[in-house]
Amino acid sequence: MTAPVAPEPERSSRGVFWVVAVLLVALVAGLIGVRVTGLLPSLTNPFAEQETDRSQPPLLQSIQDLSRYVAAEGNFQVVVDTQRNREHVPDFLLNERTLFVAAGSVEAYVDFSSISDDAIVVSEDGKTATITLPAPQLGETNLDQERSYVFSEEKGLLNRIGDAFGQDPNKQQAIYVLSEERIEAAARESELPQRAQENTTKMLEGLLRSLGYEKVTVTYTAP
Repeated sequence: MTAPVAPEPERSSRGVFWVVAVLLVALVAGLIGVRVTGLLPSLTNPFAEQETDRSQPPLLQSIQDLSRYVAAEGNFQVVVDTQRNREHVPDFLLNERTLFVAAGSVEAYVDFSSISDDAIVVSEDGKTATITLPAPQLGETNLDQERSYVFSEEKGLLNRIGDAFGQDPNKQQAIYVLSEERIEAAARESELPQRAQENTTKMLEGLLRSLGYEKVTVTYTAP
């Protein structure tokens, strides 16, 4: 019977060497790819892919999409005193005086649609923005007919006789037009334009800071 042949020592040691080498490579790759919390806090893969976000916040020209921004609204009440009579004719014969209490509202808005490109300046680092806007404008007067009423009315004898045959519809319309003009004048003299400017500034400052701008300056052109 032939005795078994023992493996050559050189081949056996070479195989063990390659097994150990493969295990070492796998261990090093695992340590590089995975951070061992608490044991190897600073061991990271030096060849890992890195991504840096250098994109800027959205362009400020997007505020043009707001178009007409209603920044404030004022409610007003005025008394309109009108009188129609004729010289040298006694008031008890020909006279018409009306006290009309008019109530209405006026909106103050800023027109963003007319902003030009040079009205918006952004710093190179994207942290500062300066915007120049047109001054706030007043919208049309909205006369509230439910809250408007005739407080008192005086008429001469001839006026009463004329009303018996039909009232003049243009007379009432004239009072409404005059009331709207008085309310509009009251709105211009009030703090409504200033309030609209303050509200617009606060809105834009909050909006742009939320987009990443650290300093926002809003100015207005002369009305």
